[in-house]
Amino acid sequence: MEDNNYLHKIYLVLLFVAILIFGFICKMLSSVLLPVIFAIVFSFVLLPVIKFLKNKCKIPWTVSSIFLVIVTFFILFIITSLLVSSLSTIAVEYPKYESKFMSVYKAIAPALHLEVNEGESFINNVWQYFKVREYVQSAAISLSNGVISFGKTIVTVLLLMVFLLLEMKFASSKLNLMLSGEANIKAKKVINRIIEDVIRFMSIKFIVSFATALLVYFVSLIFGMDFPIVWAFIAFVMNFIPIFGSIISCGLTTLFAILQFYPYSYGKIIAIFLLVVLINFSIGNIIEPRIEGNHLGLSPFIILFSLSIWGYIWGFAGMVMAVPIMVIIKIICENIDYLKPFAVILGNTKQKED
Repeated sequence: MEDNNYLHKIYLVLLFVAILIFGFICKMLSSVLLPVIFAIVFSFVLLPVIKFLKNKCKIPWTVSSIFLVIVTFFILFIITSLLVSSLSTIAVEYPKYESKFMSVYKAIAPALHLEVNEGESFINNVWQYFKVREYVQSAAISLSNGVISFGKTIVTVLLLMVFLLLEMKFASSKLNLMLSGEANIKAKKVINRIIEDVIRFMSIKFIVSFATALLVYFVSLIFGMDFPIVWAFIAFVMNFIPIFGSIISCGLTTLFAILQFYPYSYGKIIAIFLLVVLINFSIGNIIEPRIEGNHLGLSPFIILFSLSIWGYIWGFAGMVMAVPIMVIIKIICENIDYLKPFAVILGNTKQKED
């Protein structure tokens, strides 16, 4: 008995060390691992479509795989073009908002004990207090590097998706050669469940995020906010991050509403704030949970914890991918005997009580 307890303690220590090493490797190799993770997840999402095209429409697996990746590329290209066009318009029309920035600055300056020089622009007023030059230079460098990095990542992800989807055609036969008997059946069961849960999560998230973005777009359009496409895009992307994403989306949209309508239309600012909060709250906390149910079975605390961990490891991309990754880890733990206790920890206990 004592030997078993001793071995169990050693096992827990080794597991803890392995988790730390795994996290360190993920952090260090983020530029390599992130495109692979995105390619795997998006390939899972496209897999049912490829199977449908092959079985129902008799389109060869290779042709449908390449076609869907090309379609994905053009969709991303169109979205990126619209976003870049809107951001370029914001930069061009900045002088229009100079007086708005100055009005807001005058309103908050007394509370922050800042000086206001009426003869200077907003930028010149804040230059000496907030080290704007350093921030602007840093932001410009980060943005240019980010755009280049994003473009490379997209190309890498799409290329990986093509080859991964082509490999998936032979996945079953390779698994049969690797494993036999009960191990083969169990491995197929785990893989199928991972694919089903990831597809379900990503599909629901996409539909819900698109609905949120569409409603935010119409609210922005109705109240005359500038650049409605930008606020809709922010709502769409941020909705993939549980809890914090909606808060950030509401905050950014409301801040721009204040900037645009202050001090002439307080009613519009309040209406936009309330409607955007209502959209995000009702869709994120009422409609989405009803559609998704307890199917994923993740603890709310684990979701928040995973956002922190994966956000630290992979930044914004890690926060987007946190839930799918935790779903995969939970399914794997459920099917390995000595990891089942961790599946219980990751799971939603309320689901078990019901």
